[in-house]
Amino acid sequence: MSTSPEYATFHFHALHHADQPLLLPNAWDVISAVALAGAGYAAVGTTSLGVAAAHGYPDGRGLAEVRDATVALALRLNGRLTCPYTVDVEGGFGGDAGQVGDLAAELAEAGAAGLNLEDGLPGGEGLQDPVRQAELISAVKERAPGLFLNARIDTHWRADSPPPLSVTLSRAETYLAAGADGVFVPGVVADEEISVLVAEIPAPLNILFAPGRHTVSRLAELGVRRISTGSLLFRTALQATLTAADAIRTGQQPTEAAGAGGEVLGYEEVQRLVGEEE
Repeated sequence: MSTSPEYATFHFHALHHADQPLLLPNAWDVISAVALAGAGYAAVGTTSLGVAAAHGYPDGRGLAEVRDATVALALRLNGRLTCPYTVDVEGGFGGDAGQVGDLAAELAEAGAAGLNLEDGLPGGEGLQDPVRQAELISAVKERAPGLFLNARIDTHWRADSPPPLSVTLSRAETYLAAGADGVFVPGVVADEEISVLVAEIPAPLNILFAPGRHTVSRLAELGVRRISTGSLLFRTALQATLTAADAIRTGQQPTEAAGAGGEVLGYEEVQRLVGEEE
């Protein structure tokens, strides 16, 4: 595949309209992104939790330090991947419309093909006013019209009592009118609700993969166009690290304890992955 930014962006848009949904694994640093791209995934995303936590910060707080780390990662990925990549920017890191537009322009210049923009307020303090969120979306599309803007709607994210789907659909309509290219509703897991969203939203629907509740084949049957892993891979890797370390401490075999089936990437393989695009 051509790695020119223009083709990568065009290809990334097209992946949302292919015969099968786009399975998007989310990376947290350069090596995880390079490894996933090398494993043959059609595109790679970043996880805001993974990027923030890897730098010692909490997710979803709109911190300038996480913004800087996110942009730096996007710059480092430019030219290193054989597939398009999209970037999770939380809610725009607390910026106004002009600042969020500037961020989108930075990411486009860095080589990103898309971005994720959520309407959850920093610190979990409710949801952004939809009109205000639409202004952020419009600013992104004005400054970086080629980026695939995935509008994340947090009505169901970590919500004990989510509002009716009509609220989600109303926000989706507003965001699409502002220029969003797709809609992401994390936290929706039931087939019935997913089917309603697919039927009522005239744009590619992105669902967050829920272990034990979802399969790629079933989500494809429901009409989902993009399936994200979110922070799942990062959290799995962190748990595997703890499990392997504890196995060594207790006299077990670390690879078996961590569920790696006795297989771990070798030192030389990691070195090759890091340097293969240089």
